[in-house]
Amino acid sequence: MTSTPVDINCIKDGSLARIESIARSYFVDSRGSHGWDHVVRVYRLCQKIGPLEKCDMTILLSGALLHDIGRKECDEENGARCHAKVGGVITRSILEREGFDSDSIEAITHCVASHRFRDGVSPETREAMVLYDADKLDSIGAVGIGRAFQFAGEIGARLHDPDVDPEETEAYGYDDTAYREYLVKLKHLHERILTRSGRQIALERHRFMERFFRRLNDETTGIK
Repeated sequence: MTSTPVDINCIKDGSLARIESIARSYFVDSRGSHGWDHVVRVYRLCQKIGPLEKCDMTILLSGALLHDIGRKECDEENGARCHAKVGGVITRSILEREGFDSDSIEAITHCVASHRFRDGVSPETREAMVLYDADKLDSIGAVGIGRAFQFAGEIGARLHDPDVDPEETEAYGYDDTAYREYLVKLKHLHERILTRSGRQIALERHRFMERFFRRLNDETTGIK
């Protein structure tokens, strides 16, 4: 049974509890690397960073719960469509159906649609920036390493190749290892964090990743 975010009923009007129930339904049979547990961790990071960045916590935490609801649909197409954009469309529909006011709908939908910071959709509000940071922070450090290996297993990639050339290999293929993901994306994420609070967390997590992959390369090449 999937876990529930802490303090889900901290908003008196119960809006987060309603959104949590709806959002959770989108993660039945989802890939573990982007499953409900990921949402819970992002939610908790938003709880930690949001107050420091003076966010509207109802907007931020709603966005955290909904941010990956387009993921499963896009995973079935191997990422051919942007799950943030798909999730934004779904989010708007959910919030309208649940009777949220127009300002909240726009703010939460923006958080979801911009959390990848791709395709020209950038986070413009404090809440969107914190959600973006929280999502990226869950991709680095110890948990980021674990998720990278988990994803590699999900798509049938090999365990490791210390000599992998990202330019000569493709995503979702046999050589799309956790180390390739580190070289292509993860090692750069600490430089792309938008908030001061997030950057402090990111730097420590980044340094841990560097140490881990150095050790992995040493072990697989026989140095250690």
